[in-house]
Amino acid sequence: MTKIVFMGTPAFSAPVLRMLVEEGYDVISVVTQPDRPVGRKKVLTPTPVKEEALRLGLPVYQPEKLRNPDELQQVLDMEPDLIVTAAFGQILPSALLEAPKLGAINVHASLLPAYRGGAPIHQAIIDGQTETGITIMYMVDRLDAGDIISQITVPIEKQDHTGSMFDKLSVAGTELLKATLPSIIDGTNPRTPQDEELVTYARNISREQERIDWTRSATAIYNQVRGLHPWPVAYTTFNEANMKIWWAEESSSRKSGKPGEVIELTEDSIVVQTGDGVLAIKDLQPAGKKRMAAKDYLKGPKIQAGDLFE
Repeated sequence: MTKIVFMGTPAFSAPVLRMLVEEGYDVISVVTQPDRPVGRKKVLTPTPVKEEALRLGLPVYQPEKLRNPDELQQVLDMEPDLIVTAAFGQILPSALLEAPKLGAINVHASLLPAYRGGAPIHQAIIDGQTETGITIMYMVDRLDAGDIISQITVPIEKQDHTGSMFDKLSVAGTELLKATLPSIIDGTNPRTPQDEELVTYARNISREQERIDWTRSATAIYNQVRGLHPWPVAYTTFNEANMKIWWAEESSSRKSGKPGEVIELTEDSIVVQTGDGVLAIKDLQPAGKKRMAAKDYLKGPKIQAGDLFE
């Protein structure tokens, strides 16, 4: 039987691992990121993939950096026939990519060669794309540059955000790998080189990308807000303090002002002028406070028409 080492970290990856076990594949070990402190109390928390692996009774290995020779050797000593990765979060050394006789494959959340990198789902939504997808690909020693084995397209609906697309693409990726894996194991799968002229990148989201620029259009800011929801969340500045904007919608208000100006307060939203169009803030989090609906924030005398977000 083909010996598989699975590598993954977030909730996106857990259904892929579960499918491998349910389909009867021989998963000899699960490699995931180390436990990390989470929240204000810094509680040491396992990754979703570790939790799933332990539930399935699989051995777990958590290297800090696979480029460390000692940690790399531990994976090489497992002698896998195939490595399957899904949002693992570390670049694999060449020695590891070349070791398995069937190679190393990745479940990537975009239609390569578009959106190579660590934030393909966030960036596709921020860019206002109406579709994205999953690519099953061979891994090479360049970022997401290997030959394509199979792909499936997934629509991005107007109300979708990064969280909802993670769920949809996790399901799509699991099903695509389930359909593709037999041909990889028996050596009959296609492999198509990527067109380098069509490559785009989706680097990890920077702090600067999270800040709202109110001179941009309402559509662009709406795509930014949903592309960063539910993490890491867009933010603006009000009264010299940061405020997270968890959700907002484009508004049909006919009032106007300068970019960033509060032009109207409704029962459940703060209506703000942008560089082109109007945005209604529905869900927010002031600095040092809990997340709350805009209608609850408006119960206090904290904001009025004419105030300015920066």
